[in-house]
Amino acid sequence: MGHTILVVDDAPNIRTLVASYLEQEGFRVVTAANGRQALQVAAATRPALIILDLMMPEMGGYEFIRQYTREHPTPIIILTARVDESDKVLGLELGADDYVTKPFSMRELTARVRAVLRRVERETPAEMVLRAADIVLDREKRKVTVGEREVDLTPSEFGLLEALMLRPGRVYSRLELLEHLQGNAYEGYERTIDVHVRNLRAKIEPDPRKPRYIETVYGAGYRFALPAEPSSSS
Repeated sequence: MGHTILVVDDAPNIRTLVASYLEQEGFRVVTAANGRQALQVAAATRPALIILDLMMPEMGGYEFIRQYTREHPTPIIILTARVDESDKVLGLELGADDYVTKPFSMRELTARVRAVLRRVERETPAEMVLRAADIVLDREKRKVTVGEREVDLTPSEFGLLEALMLRPGRVYSRLELLEHLQGNAYEGYERTIDVHVRNLRAKIEPDPRKPRYIETVYGAGYRFALPAEPSSSS
């Protein structure tokens, strides 16, 4: 699956709703009922992003942010039922990256999640030359070689391979890959990724019917195979 998201809220119905929707969008979701429990879950799962309610028993969102952000730069989106601007500002000043006011739509929350993750990935220093298996991708020269063979890729094929090679082993949903290529994603066009993958495999795989590099993860998306992992069938 994709990025791991930690959802922290004392309301079971909200945890279930958010987790179910995000999982359908290709994310892996873990949950916690309060800040104290969230510290333990976050330590065990290392989430890529945290969705955090502010008002909770045992340990609220503010205290969680104070403790967690001392050692971890994980982006946080706060959920608040309060409309007082000072509450939102305090959360942001403590280290949160964004906020959503209850009640909220799941489409809005998911859009905020994707936007924050994209921003974090853009801020991460990027290597100009990516190497995985026997493929070398030069991002500056827009050049790809497989072994000793240079491969001519379209911009979409290059962008797709680039996304997969940035994190070998990580499963990307079709929507995530479409966002990487286009900057946004429309569900009706998800399957265009399958066409790009098929064309890319035809150019880089020794046998496109038995892909060595780009694996299909059924029900989830695609990944660039780790060296020690056997390739799946297409």
